[in-house]
Amino acid sequence: MFKKSALFLSFCFMAAESFSQQMNLTQEEPTDFMNGNGKIFVVMAVVVVIVTGLFIYLINLDRKISKLEKGNHS
Repeated sequence: MFKKSALFLSFCFMAAESFSQQMNLTQEEPTDFMNGNGKIFVVMAVVVVIVTGLFIYLINLDRKISKLEKGNHS
């Protein structure tokens, strides 16, 4: 389960990196407020941290529920 999660997160990071590189290549001058101030990377980092935290929480919750289910059937 951990390997699948790590693989999924690495693909997410690679996708985010490729999108950010494409955005920098297509724009001559930063006209967007968040991109112009460089805060888009801060927003992306916060989103990645929140999504990673949610995945970790769901994995732990699934493990606890599975453990409870196995305990009730014995």
